Amino acid sequence: MRIIKKYPNRRLYDTGISRYITLDDVRKLVLSGIDIRVTDVKTEEDLTRNVLLQIIAEQEHEGKPIFNTLMLTQLIRFYGNAYQSAFSDYLQQSLEMFTAQQQNIQKNLEQAVTGNPITTTMNELTERNLDAWRQLQNSFFQATGFTGKDGKREEGN
Repeated sequence: MRIIKKYPNRRLYDTGISRYITLDDVRKLVLSGIDIRVTDVKTEEDLTRNVLLQIIAEQEHEGKPIFNTLMLTQLIRFYGNAYQSAFSDYLQQSLEMFTAQQQNIQKNLEQAVTGNPITTTMNELTERNLDAWRQLQNSFFQATGFTGKDGKREEGN
């Protein structure tokens, strides 16, 4: 956990590297997977959410935003509402699931790149063809009165 102190002059001091940093530096820490905690230097109040919201606001201002006006309006309507907690839980679980899916896709992509994609594709194709052939054989044997692979007749035929 990286502790960042926020001073009254709005400056941020990273205690991990013993120097002042910018909001963009905090954003880079978050992007690199480092957990942060921002505290007020005098009161030690946790300001992490405020700083993260400030970073999001700056990111929304630059480039293509994630939150459109309708989404922001709906978010505001959830505050103070009986559904606020449920929506918060739903949003968090959705983001966690989305992140897990993205990590899984990334892992599969890395495996495809590091492995031999032609071999992998051929193996998958061969397995599908074998399954189709087995199904065809079973259908044939059942239609002719045999039970399956061993070629034995069903009882009573």
